[in-house]
Amino acid sequence: MIKLIRPTLLVLLAAFSLNTSAQKISQTDSLNKIYANKRAQSVYFEGLGAGGVYSFNYDTRFKKRQDGLGGRVGISYFSENDDRLFTIPVVINYLLGKNGKYFEIGAGATFFQYSSYSSNTFFGNSNSYYDYINYPEDYSYERHSQVGAFGSLNFGYRYQPADGGFSFRGGFSPIFSSHDFVPYWPYLSFGYTF
Repeated sequence: MIKLIRPTLLVLLAAFSLNTSAQKISQTDSLNKIYANKRAQSVYFEGLGAGGVYSFNYDTRFKKRQDGLGGRVGISYFSENDDRLFTIPVVINYLLGKNGKYFEIGAGATFFQYSSYSSNTFFGNSNSYYDYINYPEDYSYERHSQVGAFGSLNFGYRYQPADGGFSFRGGFSPIFSSHDFVPYWPYLSFGYTF
């Protein structure tokens, strides 16, 4: 009798285990299909990068998928002493990878407005009027403003879970204008994917 009970219990246990595994696999496949047809969207804070000093950004894919072609737009305001910088980075990017782990490449433009009482200029834009005039030490400069744009590229890693939650980005974002080029401008981002 005991010889029959043991094999029967083993068969029942194995059948129950397989049934549970099949249900878990089925649930996982269903969730993967749902998330694969969902447009990935993120909000994040980025240090350095295309926004200059820092920026707050919204990023989305253009199709209902987790990878592929997408874009981002951000905003930043930075003030130090008498210098003020306002930027709006706009970047088209492409994600290569799967399961929330992606290589990100992108290109875009950052529009800026910079103002200062000093003779400083922003990002290599020459201001020859201030460069060649010798002013007395007690001279008070008038506030001058610059409006323009500079280009940026993105090369980095992005962790963006398919089911949403904490996201992370890091890499290099070379920035350039007609006057200057900074090839190793890093970026680091933390945010939330939904």
